[in-house]
Amino acid sequence: MKVYTKKTAGALALLASAALVLSGCSSSGGDEAAPADGGEQSTDALKIATLLPQTGSLGFLMPPVQAGIAQALADIDAAGGVLGQPVEVVAEGNEGDATDLTVVEKGADDVIAADPAFVLGAMGSGRSAHVVDRIAEAGILQGSPSNTAADLSGISPNYFRTAPPDTVQGDALGNQILADGKTTVAFLTFNDPYGLGLRDVIQETVEAGGAEVVYGGKGDGNEFPTEQTSFSSEITAVQDSGAEAIVVVTYDQFKQIVPEAVNQGIDTSSFYLVDGNANGYGEEFPEGTLEGAQGSIPGAQSNEEFQTQLTEIYTSEFGGELESFTYAPEAYDLVMLVALAAEKAGATDADSIREQLHAVSGADGGEECTTFADCKALVEDGQEINYVGKAGTGPLNDNNDPSSAFIGIYKYDSSNNPVFQKAVEGETK
Repeated sequence: MKVYTKKTAGALALLASAALVLSGCSSSGGDEAAPADGGEQSTDALKIATLLPQTGSLGFLMPPVQAGIAQALADIDAAGGVLGQPVEVVAEGNEGDATDLTVVEKGADDVIAADPAFVLGAMGSGRSAHVVDRIAEAGILQGSPSNTAADLSGISPNYFRTAPPDTVQGDALGNQILADGKTTVAFLTFNDPYGLGLRDVIQETVEAGGAEVVYGGKGDGNEFPTEQTSFSSEITAVQDSGAEAIVVVTYDQFKQIVPEAVNQGIDTSSFYLVDGNANGYGEEFPEGTLEGAQGSIPGAQSNEEFQTQLTEIYTSEFGGELESFTYAPEAYDLVMLVALAAEKAGATDADSIREQLHAVSGADGGEECTTFADCKALVEDGQEINYVGKAGTGPLNDNNDPSSAFIGIYKYDSSNNPVFQKAVEGETK
């Protein structure tokens, strides 16, 4: 899936309202200012790059992320930009997927060569883990709206995220399974850091609540390769296990799993999905195929006003219909945190921004504010701020994770689309 439209092709410096995709900051080393840590600060335009799945299995998550970034940049531009200048998008790297890590390596090299201060991405936890040192060593700040693998917590001072680690989502989904009265659980999990980490947390939660894992648990050796496309034997094993709840921890492998499950007579309302696959499947499967299945997606349900903005900006800038809001709030908040940190630092280089990220997220307290314009005004008045973002996460903690987060619980309707049921707030462990 192509991430950017023709409006961004060949563009290296875009106005925030037209930069449509992602945000960040620059270490361009322009104007001189008092050094924050012995290095030279920059007050040039804030420069960012993106590292996103232009190809690969996470392409279905791109539209809401595009919309979230586009709306954030439009709001920043409307408030006068960062330090009075529009944000510039200087590179668009491709993270690909886990089947060929040379793609994300090249993508990382592409964004590094453009010398941004901030790179937004990657979306896949495994791809971020693969290149986080590469990007950090180049002196670039990295942030993801969707990484949830627990082993990314505190991995680098130059890495942060607005999605909570899997300890929060896994606990929420595991407790939902228990609340539904399920006593036996099976897992279909791919062999990926995201998959294994999330599976382990869900398993720990359901077992602590008295349920039994009857297939696919930690140590069973039943995980499958990320590139696998046929799941007959796995579905047969799940069927034979008699599991009342079937947790599917995958990306778009789910599209092959469902038809096989239907063919073998499994009741798909027993499925529990996770953020990597809890997408709408209205055109993928016959009506009613997934009715009653449930899933979890990090983030509080976006309010209607914000959803309308996202829908409108996506249609305007990308020429399509936005069908999901997954990770749009987290992407929006990433842009805002970086931009506000630059405002507070009075500089747009990576080091200066990193030093202020915790402060603008509210880690030191401060006046609550919800828009770039309001937060910027408080910063200009010399006040400490607590940016309250669209995703509803708490301030960044010492591991550069959200200190708390909401997990949305969804149930699939007859059109095979997830419908929001409730939000569960959890603390990051």
